Amino acid sequence: MDEIETTLKQLSEVHGVPGYEEEVAQLVAGLMSPHGEVLRDRIGSVICRQGEAGPKVMLAAHMDEIGFMVHHVSAEGFLRFLPLGGWWDQVLLGQRVIVRARKGPVPGVIGAKPPHLLSQEERKKLVELKEMYIDVGARSREEVEALGIRPGDPVVPDSAFTVLADGRRYMGKAFDDRVGLALMVELLRRFAREPHPNTIYAVATAMEEVGCRGAKTSCELVDPDVALVLEVDLCGDVPGIKPEESAIKLGGGPSIWLLDARMIPNLRLRDLVIDTAEELGIPLQFSAYTGAATDGAHIHMHRSGVPTVVLGVPTRHIHSHAGIISREDFDRAVQLAAAVIAKLDEERVRAL
Repeated sequence: MDEIETTLKQLSEVHGVPGYEEEVAQLVAGLMSPHGEVLRDRIGSVICRQGEAGPKVMLAAHMDEIGFMVHHVSAEGFLRFLPLGGWWDQVLLGQRVIVRARKGPVPGVIGAKPPHLLSQEERKKLVELKEMYIDVGARSREEVEALGIRPGDPVVPDSAFTVLADGRRYMGKAFDDRVGLALMVELLRRFAREPHPNTIYAVATAMEEVGCRGAKTSCELVDPDVALVLEVDLCGDVPGIKPEESAIKLGGGPSIWLLDARMIPNLRLRDLVIDTAEELGIPLQFSAYTGAATDGAHIHMHRSGVPTVVLGVPTRHIHSHAGIISREDFDRAVQLAAAVIAKLDEERVRAL
């Protein structure tokens, strides 16, 4: 593995659901610290400052992955759980998970009433999360307690980072938004070697999946002049998706979000991204969603307003146990973001 693959693997496999991000925060801080001064806000976001002059450019990518929290243990030793972040119930049954208990990780599997015992009418219905449980192999509440499991413990998907057959596609959990974190780390590495006309604040935000909370608190520390949100994007190149729903393709290049449920990007910054991609010959894809939002929702409304845009890496199967990305898309996203940041001097930022 090269340095980027290693970083993606580390970030994908580390655990950190909303509100329980300390393990991923420590990893991110370690990756950032060689390239700038590392700070923390009071709900856990990690901030790396690189540079001492020029406009304050905020790079934002969230640390948290979607997961679960144990909220009840039955007398028979089964765990009932609540979602942390947006899950589609249909992707859960039969999936392996890890309970992050106080005595150490405990593997388990998500189960429900077996189909052999369902009526024909019941078989036609989607099994809802409230009817599911986590089985850790225990036979009683006492056995569960002996494993160190208690209500409030976080639960994460059990899914290893995997290099797929062509060697340029990767599969793993938590790509939303550990891919954005990897982009951020790679940009810090690049700008540690190359001059830039600004002060970069690379922010790994906490609790994005439950309301973009770390974006709000970290903005109070950074007070940015301009912001780039580094995210994944929804691939539309899988069966069942119409081109007008999503034209984003794996391997088609990075994307720019033209609209989401809570933000319209700064138009001059948007155009700067598009023009820069054209200058460099980087294929750029376009997204517009009304059913999703990013950390940009809070960042762009900070104080009197922050020019903000969202860049994405196309990803298949987000908000499931395993997504798929293309290395070509990742590398082009790094190239594009670096070129845009290099243009964000005082004159350009004032013009936004």
